[in-house]
Amino acid sequence: MANGASVDDRLEKLEGKLTLAEDQLDELNKTVHRQQQQIERLQREMLKLREQLPAALPNEPRSLKDEIPPHY
Repeated sequence: MANGASVDDRLEKLEGKLTLAEDQLDELNKTVHRQQQQIERLQREMLKLREQLPAALPNEPRSLKDEIPPHY
């Protein structure tokens, strides 16, 4: 019966490891889902900023030579 007990012990350890792996996989899936939501939100915000950018820029081209450095 000693051999049977070791098989039961090994089975119990494997079940414990499987449960832990499933919990970790679930947490990883939740993290990936949250990150995907953040990426999509940031993409929407970036698109809005790109749409606002042309209105904020002057129509005439500017040269850096025409700019006065901040220390003057």
